[in-house]
Amino acid sequence: MLNAKDEEQLKFANSQERVTVTHDDDFLRLHKAGLRHSGIAYAPHTTPIGAIIRGLMLIYDVLAPEEMHNHVEFL
Repeated sequence: MLNAKDEEQLKFANSQERVTVTHDDDFLRLHKAGLRHSGIAYAPHTTPIGAIIRGLMLIYDVLAPEEMHNHVEFL
């Protein structure tokens, strides 16, 4: 899905009940516009990879999948 549009990426992730992990702030705009999704984990481009991994592990440990639906978690 490398060339898929952002909307298609979110729809696919939603159909698979997967959280989208991204640096692309367009996904924040799609969330704000009300596009349904299984969750977005957003990290600015300057976020070190270690911080992203720790943030994703924390999300996995403390949030149930249904708590991530239509939710954005900032890493």
